[in-house]
Amino acid sequence: MEVVLQNLTKKFPGRGRKNPDEVIAVNDFNLEIPDGSLLGLLGPSGCGKSTTLHLISGLLTPTGGRILFGEDDVTGLPPENRGIGLVFQNYALYPHLTVKQNILFPLENLKGKERLSKQEMLSKAEEAAKLVQIDGLMDRRPGELSGGQQQRVAIARALVKMPRVLLLDEPLSNLDARLRLQTREEIRRIQKETGITTIFVTHDQEEAMSISDLIVVMKEGVVQQTGKPQEVYDDPANLFVAKFLGNPQINVFHGKVKGQRLYIGEDAVLPVRGLSGQDLGERDVYVGVRPEGFVPDMDGALFCGLRGVEVMGRDISVVSTNPASLSSAVRSVISAENMADIGGTTVRFTLLPRKVFLFDRETEQRIYFHGQ
Repeated sequence: MEVVLQNLTKKFPGRGRKNPDEVIAVNDFNLEIPDGSLLGLLGPSGCGKSTTLHLISGLLTPTGGRILFGEDDVTGLPPENRGIGLVFQNYALYPHLTVKQNILFPLENLKGKERLSKQEMLSKAEEAAKLVQIDGLMDRRPGELSGGQQQRVAIARALVKMPRVLLLDEPLSNLDARLRLQTREEIRRIQKETGITTIFVTHDQEEAMSISDLIVVMKEGVVQQTGKPQEVYDDPANLFVAKFLGNPQINVFHGKVKGQRLYIGEDAVLPVRGLSGQDLGERDVYVGVRPEGFVPDMDGALFCGLRGVEVMGRDISVVSTNPASLSSAVRSVISAENMADIGGTTVRFTLLPRKVFLFDRETEQRIYFHGQ
């Protein structure tokens, strides 16, 4: 099922005299989600991603705009008539019911032509349980299950009616690191097997990038960038997106473009011909360098003070300092094979042009140079 959001907006009224101004939680959101895809809605807390999900589900009413499922305008429909499955962060299972009864609950509330026989309901519940691999736990109650198992029950309950759209609101937040990894792989497997269009809300960029066909990065209710995860990582539209995606985070420096060369401090680190935008001759910029964009080189143009080396197995993380850096530490990830090149009190790097991004100092929008 294709999902289309057209100029979707949600405003909340101000709260009394101290906070009289209305809050725009979602601002003119436009998006087309292809049929059968998994979309990751990504951003920091308070960016509007959960509000967007609740607008799609019908739990909130938009201030403006439209929501389309295929050719159907569902903007004014109540949640129960939209054909959605919704999984919350806190699972929201009925503690006094067994796993089987929790999964059956949505089917038992069907009315009219949609109502199923008892045998049909049992068959669908067993099918959903097998899909999420909890068919051996049907007679247990939620209190007897682990967090990961409870989350699978919540997903099975959302899937049992085979919804047109599956909505997941930070479903992995309450799980430990290993279970998060396992469960997100399961969510991707289930989505692939069912072909249900799925929207997945998370603040964890690694989660979103690992399982999504498309990601949307939001900030303060506004879409910053939409695209395939790797494409957004490799080609960020602005400094916010560049900083939000990536672990370790991108390194940001005060820089200057002068005479078609990029300077970080006093070091001329890269030729940058054909800059986009107005040619100012000499231009102050922010310089973003991905951790994997540093190559240890005895003749490298960028000088840094060596603080330490962190061994990570296949790779190592070099921690250094530079006066032009916006943070106290510069982190670069290099192959462990190059560890012999690191020593002493300083380290020199050559920068990979494809891993270097320039941003306007005032607007923080991307500035492209020749070859990007």
